[in-house]
Amino acid sequence: MEQKFKKIGLIGKHGDDRVITALNDLSAYLLAHDKEVYLDKITAPLVPELSHEILERADLGKFVDLAIVIGGDGTLLNAARSLVSHDVPLLGINLGRLGFLTDVSPTDLHDKLDKIFAGEYTEEPRGLLHATIERHGEIISKSCAFNDVVVHKWNGARMLEYETFIDGSFINTTRSDGLIVSTPTGSTGYALSGGGPILHPSLHAIVLVPICPHTMTYRPIVVYADSKIKIVVKDCNQAEAQVTCDGQINLGLQAEDSIHITREKHLIRLIHPKSYDYYEMLRAKLHWGKRL
Repeated sequence: MEQKFKKIGLIGKHGDDRVITALNDLSAYLLAHDKEVYLDKITAPLVPELSHEILERADLGKFVDLAIVIGGDGTLLNAARSLVSHDVPLLGINLGRLGFLTDVSPTDLHDKLDKIFAGEYTEEPRGLLHATIERHGEIISKSCAFNDVVVHKWNGARMLEYETFIDGSFINTTRSDGLIVSTPTGSTGYALSGGGPILHPSLHAIVLVPICPHTMTYRPIVVYADSKIKIVVKDCNQAEAQVTCDGQINLGLQAEDSIHITREKHLIRLIHPKSYDYYEMLRAKLHWGKRL
């Protein structure tokens, strides 16, 4: 039977010695199972003793059948943004604390991979957001986000004032510490800590969660995923403002800048073991009670 995953790309988190051990172990396993192994160029210096071919991230995305990401959710978020246009399935190995996205443990990695390579897995499409910043009618930056796009203050105690529009309709003018615009994937992250709802990943939706709004009646809003969201910064003279994508990309803002947020046209393909259960994962990660 033809192997669906033959060419495997490895992406690892930096600054964690456990990643080096995991990369070496995973490399030996893959070679023993007749896989072609490729290292992300940024990951390769972690394991100089491995002699696999080294590829730039974009080339890795074009070449491999599966990218295995070793680290935490942050590592997978970074990989997802850089690989989303290449239609490469991602499998996450969890070395982090929570692991909402990286759901395979190193302790049972070989068993899970045996089953995945035998065809016993599920593939789940996940949506991303695309954010564009416009200043004086010109686009000054673009980025995508797997979890969320956050407009927020920094380096100041004063609130931001901003206007929000959805599909061209004016929603409100708000003074707050910021606004989280989140995918269903990101609804268990910053949006959840801000009081937002948990959205099942299969929902075609976006949630807007204000951060400490001055108007207490401004609550989280769930809208259709194809909605066009615009946020216009009105006053940030006393509280510097920026846009953050997935907590990793920071873009400075000025008064009257507008942030346009839409659905990214490409999807991420997450690979899960056949035993994966979203609600079981929530119970484990959020420490919900067990069934009596």
